[in-house]
Amino acid sequence: MPESRRATAVALAATASIALLATACTGSTGSSANDDASKETTLNFWHGWSTPSEVKGVQANVDAFEKEHPNIHVKVVGNMTDDKVNQALRAGGSKAPDVISSFTTNNVGKFCSSGAWVDLNPFFKKSGIAPEKTFPKTMNEYTQFEGNRCAAPLLGDAYGLYYNKDEFKKAGIKSPPKTWSEFTSVAKKLTKTKGDSYEQLGFMPNYHGYESTTEHYFGQWSPTYFDKSGKSNIAKDPAFAAGFNYQKKLVDELGGYQKLEKYRSSFGDEWGAKHPFHTGQVAMQMDGPWRLGMAQEAKADFDIGVAPLPVPDDQKETYGKGYVTGTIAGIAATSKKQNASWELVKYMTTNTDAVVNFSNAIHNVPSTLAALKSPKLKYDPRFKTFLDIAANPDSTTTPASINGGPYLVSVQNLGFDYEKGKQTDLKAGLKKTADEIDTDIEQAK
Repeated sequence: MPESRRATAVALAATASIALLATACTGSTGSSANDDASKETTLNFWHGWSTPSEVKGVQANVDAFEKEHPNIHVKVVGNMTDDKVNQALRAGGSKAPDVISSFTTNNVGKFCSSGAWVDLNPFFKKSGIAPEKTFPKTMNEYTQFEGNRCAAPLLGDAYGLYYNKDEFKKAGIKSPPKTWSEFTSVAKKLTKTKGDSYEQLGFMPNYHGYESTTEHYFGQWSPTYFDKSGKSNIAKDPAFAAGFNYQKKLVDELGGYQKLEKYRSSFGDEWGAKHPFHTGQVAMQMDGPWRLGMAQEAKADFDIGVAPLPVPDDQKETYGKGYVTGTIAGIAATSKKQNASWELVKYMTTNTDAVVNFSNAIHNVPSTLAALKSPKLKYDPRFKTFLDIAANPDSTTTPASINGGPYLVSVQNLGFDYEKGKQTDLKAGLKKTADEIDTDIEQAK
């Protein structure tokens, strides 16, 4: 399963467990960063990847590191969720992780504010590395919280638009839509009804549709989730109302919530061969870089196009941007080998060849500006769309919060109510949701 979706699945459980970990780790940051990284030592590295190809890619990366640092040995433990990691950190001992990677960028605020992961700023400074010049803007943003850079990006995901080129050609559509109004027109043109259902749907707009979450949609409006004082901004920034209203109108124009939900119930599994884009049930799909390979493995019998997602009509000049997230790496505050751990983190996240080789191995987006431009990258030409989105300074991400991702759950829940007509007063819904987010954050302090 791609990292961003795995992250969503464990985010809330991880948030709870990090809260328990906070008291154990606070105050330990920096106190144990006095080990000699040139001495013989062994590190424990825990990560979440689990498929054979991913595990092989991680191990190859570690093997290359050990070759360059023969005195540092790395024990690798895979298929670890944030919850399992935090349990191990609370338990402590020689088997606890020193270096950790996580799929849950939403929890960076928790990792940083709790002291569970150490601030890497002193390590970057000591090594003469400027993060803002090393990593793409979005990745630089989602790896820190209130000045504490407790994580570094380790490959990423960018969201774009997949489209059935054969169906585009049949419908006389010459190119992918660049604005949301064009998208609506194309989605309607590609929709073929059959009785009270569909023979083909141009696009599944419902929030329960695969990957069509509020944060993925709204990223194209470049919203500001929090104001400068840390209060929820969703009731004040017009980007949110615009995003909600666009999606609701699209739902209505493509047949209405109930009809769409009934059709959605016929879809195959998101990660299997019967995904609705693979089967032709939908002609366009909002998704990440993994979908191309999955569609090819499923032997989809049409020509697949890849493009950036559309942008609002009044932001045409920003076309090419997208929502970006990814994997992060950090050092446990409980580690007694933080300098040696930094050598591993630095290698995995800033060494151009290491980042490129890992990207080639598991087909995620490289996480440094240099790696994004490396001639050693191997990819299908269509994959370049995601490289360009990741490097685009207009691309967006969701900000870190002290209590992790609950604010995104609150926004998504409003979306569920609004699209089905349960909430008809969007302004009131936004205000109520903003208050809920502020209360949750205040309680987490």
